[in-house]
Amino acid sequence: MVNSNTSALGIIYPNSYDALVPELVNVRSMASIPFASRYRMIDFMLSSMANCGISNISLLVKSNYHSLMDHLGSGREWDLVRKNGGLHIFPPFAEKTSQPYVGRVGATASILGFLRSQKEKYVVLSDANIAVNFDFSAMIEAHIASGADVTAAYNEAEFPESILRARDNTKGFYYTFDIENGRVKKIYINSREPGVQNFDMNIYVVDRELFISLIDDAYVHGHEYFERDILVPQLAKLNVQAFKYEGYVARVSGIKSYFDENMKLLDDYNLDALFSGAPIYTKIRDDNPTRYIEGAKVENVMVADGCVIEGEVENSILFRGVKVAKGAKVKNCILMQDTVVESGADIEYLITDKKVTVSAGKEMKGTDTFPFYIAKYHSV
Repeated sequence: MVNSNTSALGIIYPNSYDALVPELVNVRSMASIPFASRYRMIDFMLSSMANCGISNISLLVKSNYHSLMDHLGSGREWDLVRKNGGLHIFPPFAEKTSQPYVGRVGATASILGFLRSQKEKYVVLSDANIAVNFDFSAMIEAHIASGADVTAAYNEAEFPESILRARDNTKGFYYTFDIENGRVKKIYINSREPGVQNFDMNIYVVDRELFISLIDDAYVHGHEYFERDILVPQLAKLNVQAFKYEGYVARVSGIKSYFDENMKLLDDYNLDALFSGAPIYTKIRDDNPTRYIEGAKVENVMVADGCVIEGEVENSILFRGVKVAKGAKVKNCILMQDTVVESGADIEYLITDKKVTVSAGKEMKGTDTFPFYIAKYHSV
């Protein structure tokens, strides 16, 4: 476990991969996208840090962060209401003569004064586009044992189809590693190599004083990205060690992958792999248990609390407060909070955002390769 002389603070970047899912981040950040029937993407990384004794966590938000702030509140659900440390949400820093930052360098440069005043020895960095039950204690211990300057987490995985089919790289960078005896010898940017790769998870451990120095120097030179502009040019100088993560990873890289990663959790093996470790915490809604009215037919579903089901639901994920009326059919769908499917509606391969209404008798069907998305508050 992490003790007092090897303590760490956490920094999460909630907006890093917003461009990958423009439909879902119109009114929110990647970090606050609903996932797995009752959670948000931020819950997994925040819970993983809290479970490993990291009690000083900062979120460097950039845009569309009201939903995230509403979800997190004071951080009580994650035991982050503290006199010292706790949860800090830093809004974007801007001046009349400055432009909004792009990558981690600009985001972190705005809080260097805060970082210098902290006492923790290490900094743990992460984005919020993956759902994972991560053991940061093991990673920090590996970092200390290796004497590394930077430790980077990776998992062995193939590239998501949405990444391989992307026409350009304007929606964000992703990285793969060439590893030799545990050390990262080369970092590939937006590689298109087929097969299983050492896929960077964008999770790093670095000494706080070194991190401040690296960010300060990069910002002065107009650099933007931690990996591309700091690590890649200095791999020969910095001892960057690789930490292999072998647990379950759900990576959101597009609307199709969002659909697929949710649907994978209908398989008990995947569900157990993600949730059987340390607990994942989320905002409590204090709703009634889900009610299944006489005549309802339900098969292979993940259903949160507060739902009322009278119709047929198959192979679907229902978030809190969803209502499926008598005679309605729902198959292969993701229905977010307070969605209403009225009587006689027949829907398949749909993703509905919060408070969507599917009118009585309507038939709407996407496909497994192209699930149809309905935006928040819309009635169809």
